[in-house]
Amino acid sequence: MANASRNDKDHIMTKLSGLYLVTPDWDDTAKMLDCSEQALRSGATILQYRHKTADATLRLEQARALQALCRRHGCLFIINDHVDLCLELDADGIHVGGTDAYVATVRTAVGPDKIVGASCYGDLELAHRSHREGASYVAFGGFYPSRIKKYPVTTPVEIVSQSKQEIALPVVVIGGMTIDNCQPLIAAGADMVAAISSVYMTENPELASREFGRLFVK
Repeated sequence: MANASRNDKDHIMTKLSGLYLVTPDWDDTAKMLDCSEQALRSGATILQYRHKTADATLRLEQARALQALCRRHGCLFIINDHVDLCLELDADGIHVGGTDAYVATVRTAVGPDKIVGASCYGDLELAHRSHREGASYVAFGGFYPSRIKKYPVTTPVEIVSQSKQEIALPVVVIGGMTIDNCQPLIAAGADMVAAISSVYMTENPELASREFGRLFVK
């Protein structure tokens, strides 16, 4: 990605739509890979490696294996927070939280061609700032109670349509997403639905991924 042409970059940006997988904090690499592959087989378009408690050795092992999996399935691969790991693996991009490094700092570190995603919670002004600083997409949430992340469930549905009207960036929605409750957010303009437990903690990740993907077929 570091030497991507303009056409390559444009192609990648057009893929910012559909199911956005986010990995759970699993130390069991084989289990993570198995569930991820099932989901990728049925069309997830982007996968973010997020493991908040992994040490550096496990993080590198899992990220490298997931990246290889994503490449086999033509899926974008994003690293959560760790700029050094993103650069070491030449991942497609990085996702940062609103309380982490400023988007401008991360954009400078990774260069112009990588995806930089920004968590904006329920803060439209933070989304505007992230846009100005070089974000590739903005993520809002939580909208609903999550089995994985602990945060206030205070993000209004209206922020999706507001962002689409005011900011020329794709929108990701996150926080307790299910097949049913994400549909009003897609109707409001969400480009991607981020899911953890609704895919990874089901008996059939492939089926769950396919059902999410169908919501984006027009």
